[in-house]
Amino acid sequence: MGAVMLDGNALSRAIRARVGKLAAQFAQESGRPVRLGILVATDDGATRRYVRSIEKGCREVNIEARTVSLPGTASEDELRRELVRLGADPADGGVDGIILQSPVPPGVDFARLCESIDPGRDVDGTNPTNAGRLWEGQPGFAPATPSAVMRLVDLALAALTTEAVDKAAQDGTLDLPRASLAGRHAVVVGRSPRVGKPAAAMLLARHATVTIAHSRTPDLGAVTAQADVLVVAVGRAGLVKAEMIKPGAVVIDVGTNVVDGSLRGDVDTEAAAAVAGFLTPVPGGVGPVTMAILLEHVVAAAFGRFTL
Repeated sequence: MGAVMLDGNALSRAIRARVGKLAAQFAQESGRPVRLGILVATDDGATRRYVRSIEKGCREVNIEARTVSLPGTASEDELRRELVRLGADPADGGVDGIILQSPVPPGVDFARLCESIDPGRDVDGTNPTNAGRLWEGQPGFAPATPSAVMRLVDLALAALTTEAVDKAAQDGTLDLPRASLAGRHAVVVGRSPRVGKPAAAMLLARHATVTIAHSRTPDLGAVTAQADVLVVAVGRAGLVKAEMIKPGAVVIDVGTNVVDGSLRGDVDTEAAAAVAGFLTPVPGGVGPVTMAILLEHVVAAAFGRFTL
């Protein structure tokens, strides 16, 4: 039997349907829409396209997006002033959630700027306060991508069909239990502060035994072959082969690599599908769920919460 392909598009639709209903409820109760502020200061075309996709996602779920565009020559002080302005009380023109889009102009310290974002509005988990809360097991916003990873793990272990997820999208309800990973070995390949490290923290919080591997791990295949849950986020197309996967494992491929004009993940999908129990495709796996989680965080922030 081949792996069950985890349908990120279907899961995204289900999450967005619930988010849209809650955003509409907030607007009715408060007399104003949920608002997201996006600060972008780059001329990079791919980044601008991504920001437009966030704006489109907001429109679809009753969120008002306010994009502040600065030139790629903007100074750190200029960016900080805009973050402070966006962080005003929503009653005085501020927003409920804030995203500082990377990359930032040369010479600007992205991490230092993120300290200027109110942790309660830091919907993509870039403020170091939220990073610390995550490792301490305290409430806070985690980055959207590892949050999407965990939602896909939940989808796999709940064994929900695409049809069941699509039904949840139609009525705006999604009953997706948080899986306990006690007794399971999780391996995260990648140690970035935005994906690998927070994914490891979130897996630990679910009681998994966690190993973090990376480009300098000797005999990487011997490590990954032990994983009941394997998360791969290194940015190397096709790195993980079938022989590196434990039969029946849940494999979450976070990689997005352009090869000969096509998008490929970090996992050799065709070969892995013959071994894994569950596998995310690229595209159509982690990506759409990441966007849905980001929108979910914005609405949670409007309600003064970290979760919905």
